[in-house]
Amino acid sequence: MKKLFLTAVTLLAAITSGMACTNLIVGKAASADGSVIVSYSADSYGMFGYLCHYPAGVHAEGTVREVYDWDSGKYLGRIPEAPQTYNVVGNINEHQVTIAETTFGGREELVNPEGIIDYGSLIYIALQRSKTAREAIDVMTSLVEEYGYYSSGESFTIADPNEVWIMEMIGKGPGRKGAVWVAIRVPDDCISAHANQARIRQFPLKDKENCIYAKDVIKFAREMGYFDGKDKDFDFAAAYCPADFGGLRYCDARVWSYFNMYADLDMNQYLPWAMGDASATPMPLFVKPKQKVSVRDVQAAMRDHYEGTPMDITGDLGAGPWSMPYRPSPLSFKVDGVEYFNERPISTQQTAFTFVSQMRNWLPNPVGGVLWFGTDDANMAVFTPVYCCTNDVPECYDVETADAVTFSEKSSFWLFNMVSNMVYPRYSALIGDLKNAQQSLEDSFAAGQPTVEAKAVELYNDNPPKAVAMLTKYTAEMAQTAMDAWGNLAKFLIVKHNDMVVKPTNEDGTFKRTETGYGASPIRPGYPEDFNRRVVKETGDRYLMKK
Repeated sequence: MKKLFLTAVTLLAAITSGMACTNLIVGKAASADGSVIVSYSADSYGMFGYLCHYPAGVHAEGTVREVYDWDSGKYLGRIPEAPQTYNVVGNINEHQVTIAETTFGGREELVNPEGIIDYGSLIYIALQRSKTAREAIDVMTSLVEEYGYYSSGESFTIADPNEVWIMEMIGKGPGRKGAVWVAIRVPDDCISAHANQARIRQFPLKDKENCIYAKDVIKFAREMGYFDGKDKDFDFAAAYCPADFGGLRYCDARVWSYFNMYADLDMNQYLPWAMGDASATPMPLFVKPKQKVSVRDVQAAMRDHYEGTPMDITGDLGAGPWSMPYRPSPLSFKVDGVEYFNERPISTQQTAFTFVSQMRNWLPNPVGGVLWFGTDDANMAVFTPVYCCTNDVPECYDVETADAVTFSEKSSFWLFNMVSNMVYPRYSALIGDLKNAQQSLEDSFAAGQPTVEAKAVELYNDNPPKAVAMLTKYTAEMAQTAMDAWGNLAKFLIVKHNDMVVKPTNEDGTFKRTETGYGASPIRPGYPEDFNRRVVKETGDRYLMKK
């Protein structure tokens, strides 16, 4: 299987652009239908979005696995292969185990360049070797203990149909094998999130059912001079990833925004923290929602740009004439030697792929696990159903179809990027047409889910391989349905909005014509009035019509 990798850069750049991902979490008792729900956006400039696949296998004794750093492609070493591995599609395996991540970086001196296991390999090796979230935690921590941890600080979401955990891990520096880590189970009736800032603070040292940690996680912090208090007061994030303005405003602000949507408490009390005040009260790791949260709710949250909050960026000059909720990279910029910053919301243009994983314990595994998957910016992606039993990746999501510098109309990544980049510069003018197409597709997928799954369960009870084949085929069909619709949307947007005018349409979406068959005269809306006011304010009488 061919692999595509990112270019590794400095630790700071990795945090602020290369690995700036988001995970949103919903416990099974907090969800609308009893699902465990986890989301992920793989956000990195230059990354190609595709759906990875590792087929199930049985391996002879002595088989080895080559390990390559997920970000750079650098060869790290080899480890023994497991006797049996499970089918993995994307970030979910055939047992509905899902693993996602966000990089918090943390203390740079704790990166171990001699480690063999990087965070990406840790995810996909654990998925191939685990039937439950707890088993995945054991696999991951055992691997880094034996072979060394190569990456910087990482937050992992590790979930199955019954429970979801957050595990935070960081290495011990050059010459020290292993890692320090702590894993906490998110209560079933709560929601949680992490977004490139360490989130685990004080944790229950004696609650082994809901909290697992490295035996030296506190001792090592003392040895390094990161902590000198009592064990009960130990704060993992404060020791290994001290908060600063960037870590809060760029990162924890995204968690705040998600909690602000659904938490059953007033999130204004944590707004100073989210706005970048490291002396303010930190947010809790998890909260109870004010209402049950659905898969569609999480999909909507993944499309958030801080709208309606103090961090909303749609109304200032940077949004341009058409209220664009995006800013070009880098996150910070200088004017006359003074440094400024751009907001970093959940939804961002550099997303390679995104998913919302749905795990259900009342259904057979092949039916219960659905990776609602999309390529490019979550705000403009279409979440299509990819069942966890899928053993043949749809062509449009295949790593062989294209790459980061090779365009293909058959590639979902490139088709969706093409449409998104048409919309960005004239956002408010075009986004309505995109949202109509997006909602229509996602409504149809949601409406069809009960019927498809009832048939799949019936097949599974009679012949499991037939159920797998059916859901694999259905996954490919829905991916192609989205591709066909997005190809049509691209053509529609070009015709309707070319040359900064608007071609009028009929109620059925067709373009209006004159009695003689010509295209109807276009509407010329010009700039929005509020932007025209800015132009006049800046230019004075330069464009004043003379009588």
